[in-house]
Amino acid sequence: MKETLFKGNFWSTDLTSTAGYDSIIQHLNDGRKNCKEFEDFLKERATIEEKYGKELINLTKKKPCGQTELNTLKRALEVFKQQVDGVGQSHIQLAQTLREEARKMEDFREKQKLHRKKMELIMDAIHKNRNLQYKKTVEAKRLYEQRCRDKDEAEQAVHRNANLVTQKQQEKLFVKLAQSKTALEDSDRLYQLNVGALEKIREEWQNEHTKACEFLETQESERINYFRNALWLHLNQLSQECVRSDERYEETRRSLEMCSIEKDIEFFVNFRKTGSVPPAPVVYENYYNTQRNATSARNQAPAPGKGRRGPLPIPASGPGDPDYATIDGYSLIHH
Repeated sequence: MKETLFKGNFWSTDLTSTAGYDSIIQHLNDGRKNCKEFEDFLKERATIEEKYGKELINLTKKKPCGQTELNTLKRALEVFKQQVDGVGQSHIQLAQTLREEARKMEDFREKQKLHRKKMELIMDAIHKNRNLQYKKTVEAKRLYEQRCRDKDEAEQAVHRNANLVTQKQQEKLFVKLAQSKTALEDSDRLYQLNVGALEKIREEWQNEHTKACEFLETQESERINYFRNALWLHLNQLSQECVRSDERYEETRRSLEMCSIEKDIEFFVNFRKTGSVPPAPVVYENYYNTQRNATSARNQAPAPGKGRRGPLPIPASGPGDPDYATIDGYSLIHH
């Protein structure tokens, strides 16, 4: 990896400014927010995948699809519904995988947050200490400069009034000058002590700021890399799901290739056939021709030996004879 960039580009000429550090922290906070958004996206996508998978499974169970088909096409439809059910199961598994990836993203995000917290506590403390010492130094400088002006005024008063005041007044002026010099020396010493302390704190802060920049840049590099890989993995998972679905659909296509129109028609004929002889043609029958033909048939004597009965026997006696009703010795009159 090339030389880090954060530590050389986030300074300020104002000693008490935290603009550079705040800019980095804001950027990393935005990055953490982006990770959270992707995490939520995965969870929402998982919910959609799970719902879709369940609806596919319910569709194959509740919705008929060619249920009265026969033979090879029926088998192809059964394979089709089985594969759609498998696609639904696969989407439910994908939903579980996406939730697991979302959990990993959350773990990564929280781990970075925990590590940053330690560094932020150090930086917050050193910023507070630096700013406090800076205020002390500014106050010590103000007091030192005031004491310098007091001493200068005391000296000017002595020279200005050297021949104009009494001896006693001159003594007072010299006492005041001596006091102003003492106060100046004390304020100068205090000012130098504060400057030294501030410089020590400044060096410490500068060192910690540099380390913080390196640490935060490393974190940001890790975050970008993890985010990129997570997105890449997500796309691979979606592609794999498409491949698995296509494999299942290909199984249905192979089943359809085994479908035979001729065999299905032949199977239906053998399974449902009702007979091979069609009804006789319906012909026109003229009513009057039919009647004449029937009368003619009745009047026409049957051919000898062709009737159902033979000719009636000739009675042996006349109508007035008692034996008239006797046929071949059998009498119809009972005595």
